[in-house]
Amino acid sequence: MGTKIAENNEQLLEMSDTVFLATKPNIVGIVLKEIAPYVKKDHLFVSLAAGITLDYLQSSLPEETRVIRAMPNTPAIIMEGATIFSVGQNVREGDSKMFQSLLSQLGICLEGDESLIDAAMSVSGCGPAYAYVAIDALADGGVKMGLPRDVAIKLSAQALLGSSKMVLTGGKHPSQLKDEVCSPAGTTIDAIYELEKGGFRRCLIEAVEAACLKARRLNAMQLFNNK
Repeated sequence: MGTKIAENNEQLLEMSDTVFLATKPNIVGIVLKEIAPYVKKDHLFVSLAAGITLDYLQSSLPEETRVIRAMPNTPAIIMEGATIFSVGQNVREGDSKMFQSLLSQLGICLEGDESLIDAAMSVSGCGPAYAYVAIDALADGGVKMGLPRDVAIKLSAQALLGSSKMVLTGGKHPSQLKDEVCSPAGTTIDAIYELEKGGFRRCLIEAVEAACLKARRLNAMQLFNNK
């Protein structure tokens, strides 16, 4: 597979059929305004920017432009990503299948209604950061109780990796799997009690809510700036 380098966005569009908009949300409007004069009917635009709606994309580009809104996550780097996407009204037959086939090489890729994108981003897009905090905290606990740091990190990461695979491949609900680990009067149920007492579930739920609301505010700001 050859690689070509464009010196500017105009040249990039001349060389491309599918264009990924992988910028920060606050500069999407600037980029779209710059490239709009060079957009052709054969172009398919894929936005990876949080909070940027299909309506905003279509109103910022020439009429009948084909657009897809997608939200991947960083584990796609190691082919273990999760992407959810929604298509605009002008996409052609086969665009959705082509995009899903392409992104499925980086992990799971699901199509859904656009109303789900912000919530999905708050779970899977931000989810790796939540997982890293959990691994770091588990490792800190292990170190506190005497484990070497490198051993604690490996054990913590593997615990989350193995547990995730059991959820994805075993067909059991996470609550059922949790119950299977919690023996009566055992160590794990005492640990779960401490997590519940500390508001562990509430913290995660509120983290997802905060991320989703921030994405919606970003979208509202873009709509305001576009007027």
